[in-house]
Amino acid sequence: MDVIAGPVNGAGLEQTGRDPGEKITTRARLEEVVESAQRQPRVAVDLESNNFHRYPDRVCLVQLATSHAVYLVDPLSIEDMAPLGELLANAAVEKVFHSANSDLRLLDRDWNFPVRGLFDTSIGAAFVGSEKLGLAAVLTEYLGIEIDKNKKLQRADWSRRPLTEALLRYAALDVFHLDRLTTLLYERLDQLGRTEWVKEECQRLEGIRHVAPDPEWRFLSVKGSRDLDGRGLAVLRSLHAFREAEALRCDRPPFRIFSDAVMVELAASPYSDLPRVKGLGRYGNGRLSLGVRHAIREGISAGTVQRPRKRTAGIRENRTRLRLLKDWRAGEANRLKLSAFLLWPTVSLSRLSTTWTDGLDEEMESKEVRRWQRQELGEALWTFMHRCPVGNC
Repeated sequence: MDVIAGPVNGAGLEQTGRDPGEKITTRARLEEVVESAQRQPRVAVDLESNNFHRYPDRVCLVQLATSHAVYLVDPLSIEDMAPLGELLANAAVEKVFHSANSDLRLLDRDWNFPVRGLFDTSIGAAFVGSEKLGLAAVLTEYLGIEIDKNKKLQRADWSRRPLTEALLRYAALDVFHLDRLTTLLYERLDQLGRTEWVKEECQRLEGIRHVAPDPEWRFLSVKGSRDLDGRGLAVLRSLHAFREAEALRCDRPPFRIFSDAVMVELAASPYSDLPRVKGLGRYGNGRLSLGVRHAIREGISAGTVQRPRKRTAGIRENRTRLRLLKDWRAGEANRLKLSAFLLWPTVSLSRLSTTWTDGLDEEMESKEVRRWQRQELGEALWTFMHRCPVGNC
């Protein structure tokens, strides 16, 4: 077997010609790996998808690492990935991710797998005061190890087989050092008294699920759409629908059809000469341009589109009060040497700016405010707000 033997630590994988890990291509072997991993206290996890090359994308590789081995699981060869789901759902085995957010959504979307017993090393690093939270930066800061986060490899087509040795090694490095990194982060967090803070943040992260965008309004997420009037939004909606259909037809990500910026430009100036529109590429001439022209005409004839108004509870926020609350948060962040955005949710401060002390007790129990925030900062916030009861001190 191509398994790395011995402790997975040090900088060995980068500096040797050893195989990066065992390639798992059958359910039977996956079951054996999971059975072994279930007896470990901790397993590192990462995913690779083909979102830069295929549409819709899918998970193309799952990397697992224990303290003694790395496994590269090929879901394109294994029809039933249920054993992986059993491992991820076992809270007795800690699952270590780095920046788990998108991976959790992919696991839920592709297989409906929840994760229990999660530890996110990017969150751990943030709570010990790191400013740069990418994996390469965190490994350098805490382990003195440098790994090459090559964009070309990161954005490779992970659905192509066989995967090159360079890609396999790149994938293995994403999990190879996470066990040792986690141990070190726990030591730092314990010293600072912040271990429970991070555990609560990671428990909340476990609740992340994939939510498909609303097909009726997803075009409003296009950058620059807020600058368009009602007619422009109607054209954008039509162009967005055309691009989506083309992406599915061609099995290519939408941005590889043409960019958001091109759509916004055409929506703002629908009578543009298509061959002169930069970035439209082959969709500016010939047969493919006919679909673009048809989409623009449909958008123009559809009339205007009004952007839905966001529902806001209560009165509008008081900007002066909100500034005072953010200044308070910044002061606490400086005291704790942490990013201000970790300390108290902005949405909570926004609500407090409308009610001030009248809504403080209720806000302390809101779902956005963490237990550790109430315990560490609740008294300080109460004192600050009662020092100037009308919020104009």
